Amino acid sequence: MLTSLYVRHLAVVEEADLAFGPGLTVVSGETGAGKSLLVDALMLLAGARADSGIVRAGSDRAELAAEFDLADLPEARDWLTREELDEDGTCQLRRVIRTEGSSRAWINGRPATIGQMSELAALLVEIHGQHEHQALLERTHQLNLLDAYAENEARVAQVRDLAQQWRELGARIRKLAGGDDREHRLELLRHELSELEKWALPAAELAELESSHKRLANASKLTEGITGVVDLLDGDSEFALRSSLGRAHAELSRLATLDDRLAPLLELLDNAQIQLNEAVDGLGRYAQDVDLDPERYAEVDTHLTRLHELSRKHRLHVTELDARRIAVQNELTELENAGDALERLDAQRTQVQRDYDKAAEALSKARQTAAKRLGKEVSALMGELGMAGGVLQVALEASDNNDPDPQGRERCELLVSANPGQPPRPLRKVASGGELARISLAIEVATLGKDTIGCMVFDEVDTGIGGAVAEVVGQKLRALGARCQVLCVTHLPQVAAQGHAHLRVSKHASGGSTHTRIEVLNTEGRRDELARMLGGVEITRETRAHAKKMLEQAQA
Repeated sequence: MLTSLYVRHLAVVEEADLAFGPGLTVVSGETGAGKSLLVDALMLLAGARADSGIVRAGSDRAELAAEFDLADLPEARDWLTREELDEDGTCQLRRVIRTEGSSRAWINGRPATIGQMSELAALLVEIHGQHEHQALLERTHQLNLLDAYAENEARVAQVRDLAQQWRELGARIRKLAGGDDREHRLELLRHELSELEKWALPAAELAELESSHKRLANASKLTEGITGVVDLLDGDSEFALRSSLGRAHAELSRLATLDDRLAPLLELLDNAQIQLNEAVDGLGRYAQDVDLDPERYAEVDTHLTRLHELSRKHRLHVTELDARRIAVQNELTELENAGDALERLDAQRTQVQRDYDKAAEALSKARQTAAKRLGKEVSALMGELGMAGGVLQVALEASDNNDPDPQGRERCELLVSANPGQPPRPLRKVASGGELARISLAIEVATLGKDTIGCMVFDEVDTGIGGAVAEVVGQKLRALGARCQVLCVTHLPQVAAQGHAHLRVSKHASGGSTHTRIEVLNTEGRRDELARMLGGVEITRETRAHAKKMLEQAQA
């Protein structure tokens, strides 16, 4: 759901900061006041191409920002997570457009491409207007909408999963049955395995090899250093630590006979002598064990050299070479036993094909039944919306792909005849913007609760209608607003009266420039605005009374 929209220096809008709630929000105002600028702002935040002419005269850039609550939009949350742009269940879109034509975009404060903005916005808001691109015109979206209407989620998931299994099995079969390529691969794997088996080591053995190399490389330094340390501890010098400690122990023993409180300290010197003796003995043994074998050093050095060569060759760290050895062994075993494996894989693929055909047939039947029902329901609604005789057909065409397809065996196309006697044409080719908007409304009402988009925007959906039909349009929009958030730009009081909230756009001239003001109307303000929409230039007492009654009836 759209929670806020900020617009600065966009066309005649100097600055506007609007908050939005659930339900139906209507936007009204005099012709030319800039009602559709809110729609334009959302379109730009949805990745629409930016024209530098939309920047307010005298400004160097236009700034747009919108925030959405994603509580009921799991697909949008998943998209943000995949793109690593998620931020605590909310989503902020921001775009800056400069006068020279350049623009920059951000999602949750992080730089984003226009393509990313467009992808995300398709999950957040759907705009139905006279000229704007909308998801409903895309055939893939139409098929998804039909499946949602038919409650085909489980069937679609089964078909998609089986198609994926079929493709994965096919890839494994092609890999195993590679012909000459297979023999070449076998030869390559055997050579690679022989190298890895000779040199690659598990982590513990590799650590020991590296430790041995370090020790062997420094054997002379170690021997010389240990000898020096032993001499300091137990040499012939009177300053050797063992001699000094012995003299100190003898003196403290004599003093302890004079004062019992020195006994604990004497015990500490006893322990020190014991530890010193153990250290001297240990260092002596170490000095005898230091390996000065140059042949062993050469062997270890060669092993490490080959390991680093293999590391560069395979572009892996030396610690990962043993895992590579295991992977090569597994692949080689699989290829060498390809005959048995191919039989098993062929059998599995045949079974998956049977399961797919069965699942796809069930999905096709469900789609055909739903297509007829949806066509009738939307056609009836089109009549209510001032398109008497208009017809919508949900055409299902067989897919050209004979292999298991994740989308099933057919594609969907919405065909529309807006007037009696006219042949049905694809919805994406309908020329009249007003008709397209009302057809879109009829489809949205018919599929109420099925579409996952959280915010629907209708730009002058009431073009070319009036009277009772206008009231029906308003009622349908209000009903749609009970399921999702709806924003509607309108010039008809019958539609405006149905809103749960009302924004008025007005234009003012001052200081030689034109400014657009957007304000949220209270009950009295709504009554006055409805009166203006009903009565035009001169607003009478009767007009105000009519507006009040219309508002009360709509909000009852």
